Amino acid sequence: MESIKNDVMEYLFAPHQIDQIVYGDCRDPFAALGMHPIPSGGVSVRAFLPGAQSVELINRDTGEKVCDMTKIRDEGLFVAIPRSMKEMFGYRFRVDFGNGPLEMEDPYRFWTVLGEMDAYLFSEGRHWEIYNRLGAHSQTLDGVDGVLFAVWAPNARRVSVVGTFNNWDGRRHAMRLRVECGIWELFVPEVKPGDLYKYEIKGAYGDLLPLKSDPYGRAFEPPPGNASIVVGKSKHDWQDDAWMKSRQASDPLHQPMAIYEIHLGSWKRNPNENNRYLTYRELADDLAEYLTEMGFTHVELLPITEHPFDGSWGYQPTGLYAPTCRFGTPDDFKYFVDRLHRANIGVFMDWVPGHFPTDGHGLGRFDGTALYEHDDPRQGYHQDWNTLIYNFGRTEVTNFLVANALFWVKEYHLDGLRVDAVASMLYNDYSRQPGQWIPNYYGGNENLGAIAFLRSLNEQIYAQGQGAITIAEESTSWPMVSRPTSMGGLGFGFKWNMGWMHDTLQYMAKDPVHRRHHQNNLTFGMLYCYSENFILSLSHDEVVHGKKSLLDKMSGDPWQRFANLRTYFTFMFTYPGKKLLFMGMEFAQGLEWNHDTSLDWHLLDNVPFHRGVWRLVRDLGQLYKSNSDVYGLDHEPGGFEWIDCHDMDQSVISYIRRTRNSTGAVVVVCNFTPVVRDNYRIGVPNPGTYIERINSDAHEYCGSGVGNQGQVIAEEIPAHGRPYSLNLKLPPLSGVVLIHQP
Repeated sequence: MESIKNDVMEYLFAPHQIDQIVYGDCRDPFAALGMHPIPSGGVSVRAFLPGAQSVELINRDTGEKVCDMTKIRDEGLFVAIPRSMKEMFGYRFRVDFGNGPLEMEDPYRFWTVLGEMDAYLFSEGRHWEIYNRLGAHSQTLDGVDGVLFAVWAPNARRVSVVGTFNNWDGRRHAMRLRVECGIWELFVPEVKPGDLYKYEIKGAYGDLLPLKSDPYGRAFEPPPGNASIVVGKSKHDWQDDAWMKSRQASDPLHQPMAIYEIHLGSWKRNPNENNRYLTYRELADDLAEYLTEMGFTHVELLPITEHPFDGSWGYQPTGLYAPTCRFGTPDDFKYFVDRLHRANIGVFMDWVPGHFPTDGHGLGRFDGTALYEHDDPRQGYHQDWNTLIYNFGRTEVTNFLVANALFWVKEYHLDGLRVDAVASMLYNDYSRQPGQWIPNYYGGNENLGAIAFLRSLNEQIYAQGQGAITIAEESTSWPMVSRPTSMGGLGFGFKWNMGWMHDTLQYMAKDPVHRRHHQNNLTFGMLYCYSENFILSLSHDEVVHGKKSLLDKMSGDPWQRFANLRTYFTFMFTYPGKKLLFMGMEFAQGLEWNHDTSLDWHLLDNVPFHRGVWRLVRDLGQLYKSNSDVYGLDHEPGGFEWIDCHDMDQSVISYIRRTRNSTGAVVVVCNFTPVVRDNYRIGVPNPGTYIERINSDAHEYCGSGVGNQGQVIAEEIPAHGRPYSLNLKLPPLSGVVLIHQP
């Protein structure tokens, strides 16, 4: 050891490097460790192996020992200058940690992997497949299997990858900083899929931060653990080619879209195994059959990106690139999507770019600075949710988010993303009082960075997503949310119709005797119906936090509440706009939704009224999906025509649905009072027979059975400005759907 110190020590380390390595402060470990030429000729090999008692240098090509390595610091710093080797060569270490010799590769003999173009595009915010560069990726370098780790932390003093493969010791695998883009990278040999890992980061001021999960991690350990998991190459063999081709060729505006919103953890559970979650695979098989029977065309998942707290329902994610492990592996989730596609069911996911939680292992102050969020809480903190707000003005942050959206569409074949809480992103003063927010450059309350981000998001999804769509939950009157960015819009494909939902539920909550004074709650929506591509949404938000179940929102005694709900569903499924129902509504779940338990499926077997609602929704779904008159022009004025919206005294509305070049029409009449209306005449445009396809008061739906004996013949008696008319018997609290037969 003395000879090494005296002869070449000055060539091996700069004076400060030894302490930096030993105490975990080295920003460029490749400059100090690994193999290096020395000025006097030959090479030196340096290794830091805490806990090692002895180390031998092995020729990787021959397997023979080259020499012993000399320990120059008790903490585990070893050096060798093999006199027999004059040029660089492949090597391994044979290390004895006290349990016998163990051969291992040196991570510091593998040089940079991240390309210059990768670094450039990421810094520019235009690397749409950055998820294939950052994170943990199994690969083979120089014939050695291992994992390339890469993470963005530009202000960190030091970043190490720690995990089960190095006893969580941050000194062992210090990473190399690419200063041009702020990315740290390291190839760690012999790490395998299934190994747990995190990043140990020293902040800009030298403080050791809480261990951080990987922002680009593909899988995580179950809560309360939060380590990332190395994921190997996918073994799933996709079988949905036919679906993907048809998706790319179809126009969603003119296709049926009846969406079943679901929380996977509480749709069904296994009562025979301690009420456990069903797996992705179990859910896929059950859902495919159920949704097909019910006539739903799509399922929308409450966020399944990894999240630490069950009670957030997924809306406070920490692993945007990982399907939650609660229900299985990434390949299990691929099976879930694939299975539904093969049943002709599309899959949407609720996606949350509006905020992220403050958990110590997450994105908050990731490198000791406000990296993903704003430093000023007036811009970077949500008071309502105790969460942080992304800095949409930073290119690397918006790249992280846009690439994530594309990741789900490409990697998991998702058919669309419903973007949560868009309004909270658009407004700097969202839920804030004066003095609690910062105006934009022009003095306004619009978040200019968020607007640019949302437009970029939608442009990339529609350019690269092969027919995938985006849906906005936007609760204000922001203009042109679902209009192309080329027209000045935000570029979403669809927007939830929150106004229709609020107005109509308010109407249904009123006693029928008072409804005559509130007819505008039913009709006002037509004034703005075509300003956006609307989805009529009855979501989870309407059946939680004391808002009551949908059934309990209806007025009247128990019989009337069920009848009101059946009428409301008939109105909804025949009104312009795509449809969305939250799970349990389809059979009139009586209690508010509880994420900790399964839905009350027993009601279908034990209470006929619930079975009746379920049958009606099933028949409405099948009618909607199969009849282009009902869905074909959901977003164009030509698809809807009032027959009479002014009969306030009797609280009856009637209208026609039709599609382009239709030879017939669908006539809908809704009676919102518990009074039977005999000889109720409405005008219709065509002669012929009108089949009573749906009567929500039918016996099979547990109604009173009042109706029109299955059909009505149009009479040549003018009414409502039309040459023909129907003389109807309107059941109490009912919706009647009549299909014209030329």
